[in-house]
This record gives sequence, C-alpha cells and structure tokens, in this order.
Amino acid sequence: MGIVTHTGADDLKERVEKALAQFLVDQRSVLTSIDPALALVADTIERFVLRGGKRLRPAFAYWGYRGAGGEDSDEVVAAVAALELIQASALIHDDVMDASDTRRGEPSVHRRFELTHTASGWTGDAKAFGTSAALLLGDFCLAWSDELLRRSGIDVAALMRARPVFDLMRTEVIAGQYLDVHAQATADCSLTRASTIARYKSAKYTVERPLLLGAALADARPPLPAVYSDYGLPLGEAFQLRDDILGVFGDPSQTGKPAGDDLREGKRTYLIASAFAAADERTAEVLREGLGNPNLDSAGITALRDIIVRTGALARTEARIADLTKASLRALDSVELANGAAEMLTALAHAATDRAL
Repeated sequence: MGIVTHTGADDLKERVEKALAQFLVDQRSVLTSIDPALALVADTIERFVLRGGKRLRPAFAYWGYRGAGGEDSDEVVAAVAALELIQASALIHDDVMDASDTRRGEPSVHRRFELTHTASGWTGDAKAFGTSAALLLGDFCLAWSDELLRRSGIDVAALMRARPVFDLMRTEVIAGQYLDVHAQATADCSLTRASTIARYKSAKYTVERPLLLGAALADARPPLPAVYSDYGLPLGEAFQLRDDILGVFGDPSQTGKPAGDDLREGKRTYLIASAFAAADERTAEVLREGLGNPNLDSAGITALRDIIVRTGALARTEARIADLTKASLRALDSVELANGAAEMLTALAHAATDRAL
C-alpha cells in the first residue's frame, strides 16, 4: 500500500490524474486488442478525461475519508478517482442532450466524431454517427467508473461499504439528467422543480455523495455522515447555482462554452425560475420566446440577461449562494475532523462557489 503522510490540493489533483492515466492505458490495450478502429475511442476518452477539470469530486471524497480518520494511500486515491469517470459520462451525455458544440473550449465529443466522419469521407449521416459514438463513449466511462473503483486496491470490506453510496449516486445523477430534459420539454419553470433538478443532477453527486463515499471507505461512525450531508447538500446546491450563473453570464474564455449557451438550450434553472417568478406577463412572454431558441443571437442573449438582472433573479441567486455556503460551513463547526480536513473542506467550499464570471 502506498502511504503518504499528507496531500495538498495540487498534489491530490496530480495523484488523481496519475491514477486515471494509468487506468486508461490499460483500457486502451483492451480496446485496441479488439480492433484498431477503437484507438480513436481511446484517444478521445483520454483527452476528455485527462484534459481540464478541477477534480472537485475526488477531493471531496478524499477529504471526507481523511476527516473520518482514514490513512492516505494510493489505493484510496484510485478509488475516489473513479468519480471523474462518472463526471465524464455525465458531461458527454449532457452535451448530446443539449446539442452543445463545445466543451472546455474544444469540440464536444459528439461534434468531434461528426467532424471525423465528414473529414474521412465515411458513408451515412455524420451527425447521427457523432451522436451514436458519444453515447457509447459515455457508456464506456460509466462502466469504467465501476471497474476503477473495484480495481483500486482498497480492501474488500471498504469496497463493500462504499458500493451502496456509489450505486445510489449514479442512479441519482441519471435521474437528475432526466428531470432536466423533462423540465425543458414541459416548460416547467417552477422554483420547486429547478431546485430538485439542481439537487439530483449536480448537488448530491458533486459534494454530498463523494463525502459519504469517503466516509464509507473510512468506516465513519455517527454523527459524521449526517454532518457531511449537512455540509454537502447546501454546498452542492450553491455549486450548481454558481454554474447556472456562469451558464448565462460567464466569460467563454473561462467557461469553455459559448456565451449564454444555457439560454439557447432552454435550461430551467433556479436563476431562470426566479426570473419567471418575479416577471410580469409581458416580460415572462419575452423569456418564454427566447429561452430554448437555438438561434438566439447576441442581442437576444443580452435582452434575456437584462430581464434576469431587472427582475432581481441574479441578485437573489447570488444571495442564495452566499446563504447556502454559510450554512454549509456552519455544519463543519459541529464536529472534530481528523487530518486537517476541516481546513481543506473550507477551502474546497470557496473553490466550488467563488468561481469568477
């Protein structure tokens, strides 16, 4: 077992990426032994998983484990790295559902395969090929998340404790994804539905479930798991609310997505629901007409942004982020955490919610 006395944020990120890189090398060998055509699949997954990303989910899981008294090891780092493959699966599939052209400043996976089809002069529909390939690559990542957890080297007892959390987390995030597309299809702009989507699509699997995964790996005893939930749920929601603001007002050079992309995609977020809740009939009609229009130009984006600001939705969402973050940090005061985890979880809370526009 590879024991390390302490891991800072940068060191942990590097170790997570090393574990992912080693695992993907093995998967490349499996794929290319089946057929050389699968080298493109391996290349694309490696680039997508290893390029960019804050590695927040493994960090929350790791410090949840350490806070419960768990000893650092390379095996534990490999186990929490499995969360990045769930994230990759969710993002690849999310881009297909949203018809997003870019991710992290590059073509999204389905667009990359569509472009490859066209450039190679293959037969059939290039767009359909891109969509099909991306769905399968997302499936690979989801299946491999389970494999990486199992192959991480953690002992069988810890693995068995972690499995129920890991399984529930994957069910929740997929359910949240469905509720997101369902809300767009039904034009449900209620604050209740927006909060439910935020909780299950992002909040739980970004913070709370990773923390509880770490707690399970360390065999944490009450009241620590409940404290982790009290910290993780509000922080996860605050993280998603910040993401929602960035999806409308963010700088493309920072977000890697076109300006106002969430508006073109018709995302029914808390930010948008808050704007509808405060809008008069005429303003609400403008919102309805623009939201979800894939051809919305810069003037249309500006008009919708102005409505979000004028209705006070942006200010209310910022205030909610602040309140949720404070509630999250208060939870840490109720328990003594081991290994300096309270300090690291405080820093992670700010990293998750203070992202600049």
